[in-house]
Amino acid sequence: MLRSFDGTTPQIADSAYVDEAAVIIGDVVVEADASVWPNTTLRGDHGQIVVGEGANIQDNAVLHENAELEPYATVGHSAIVHDATVAERALVGMNATVLDGARIGEGAVVAAGSVVTEGTEVPPSTLVAGAPAEPKAEVDDPHLEATADRYVDLAGRHAESSERLD
Repeated sequence: MLRSFDGTTPQIADSAYVDEAAVIIGDVVVEADASVWPNTTLRGDHGQIVVGEGANIQDNAVLHENAELEPYATVGHSAIVHDATVAERALVGMNATVLDGARIGEGAVVAAGSVVTEGTEVPPSTLVAGAPAEPKAEVDDPHLEATADRYVDLAGRHAESSERLD
């Protein structure tokens, strides 16, 4: 569902994939080849949300207040990004939470279930885990770096072949 708020309508690139079960409200920009999956909520009623080129937001995730995903960032299932930035090719794991003013560095990984507290700067190519999230290791995994590329391909397949059956 796409809905305007206070006269601002979401802007969705023609090549982006937005599942019909996603909710996108207000000041939201979804750039080329990005994907927004079922039951995801992007609520741009208190600051702009930007989903960069090729970025993906997986099922049940929530973005609110000035959230930004840079190109080819990934937000995993049921994760929350609130007033924070996820840099290029970074990954926020399933059920993780990234809080106000945090920045996840380029190619960094937030482990599943972790909590990145307010104002935290996660260095590039670093795995953080825990609550609060703390650095655990350097990330050098081409498979992880290619996560968003796989989602660009998958979104294209869904756009071409999904058929509503109800």
